[in-house]
Amino acid sequence: MTRIVAGVWSGRRLITPAGSATRPTGEKVRAALGNSLSAGGALAGARVLDLYAGSGALALELLSRGAAAADLVENDRAALAAARRNVGSLQAAGARVVAADVHRFVAGLAAAGAGTQRYDVVVADPPYVVPGAELTALFGQLQAAGALAGGADLVIERPVRGGEPDWPEPLVGVRSRRYGDTLLCYGRAP
Repeated sequence: MTRIVAGVWSGRRLITPAGSATRPTGEKVRAALGNSLSAGGALAGARVLDLYAGSGALALELLSRGAAAADLVENDRAALAAARRNVGSLQAAGARVVAADVHRFVAGLAAAGAGTQRYDVVVADPPYVVPGAELTALFGQLQAAGALAGGADLVIERPVRGGEPDWPEPLVGVRSRRYGDTLLCYGRAP
């Protein structure tokens, strides 16, 4: 069972897609991520981008804790259906589920023009097979598109064996925390 850990929807259950195509972020990791961002004041009124959103659990956790809006980007049909049901059951007015490949979505931000969509928090929980170099390029494209607010908090969930990603300049790595086989890598935009 997956549930919201804290905030206005604390304890509310979320559905997750069946099968192995998605790997929902564990409750302990979501709690740590939410606590870290809340403690730093990053969530109050924040606009969140959740890449590889799956069931939407990460973005919905952050909305529950005070973020104002979230774009959940996913391309797997079962995961999209789960995310839409979760958003609907929580009546999460600030959540928008986007059916798109994350690379195409980011390219669309770049095509729309710098600063059209600016995010205060970006979380990415890609499938473990996504190489670090691909994540580096993706975050570089977000920066180049002007999609990151000044001082935006960036978090990538990776397998410990995958190691920390290289943050493209001018983005900087801030810290990483290990939770079992999972590594949360925190970065920041200038």
